Amino acid sequence: MSFQAYLDNIEQKTGLTPRQFIELAHERGFDETTKATPIVEWLAADYGLGRGHAMALVHVITKGPQIAAKHVDSGTAHSDPSDTLWLDGATTNPNK
Repeated sequence: MSFQAYLDNIEQKTGLTPRQFIELAHERGFDETTKATPIVEWLAADYGLGRGHAMALVHVITKGPQIAAKHVDSGTAHSDPSDTLWLDGATTNPNK
């Protein structure tokens, strides 16, 4: 599953876009300095997200929408077509 697909699945499950999760995380005091564990625990407790999906959100909460070039068109299970993730909702993604 691509990184973007993880984010799209989270939105489908929760009704919240990745950008909304970033805003909620910042309201809780999470930022680029926060370790993964407290974010993963919050996402599991409040939204029922498993570790893989939570870690996708940890990335965008702590690092933003850029992903490493090694994931772009890599042909692997986590391959994405772009090095920038779309955070504003699957239905508005111009890359689909």
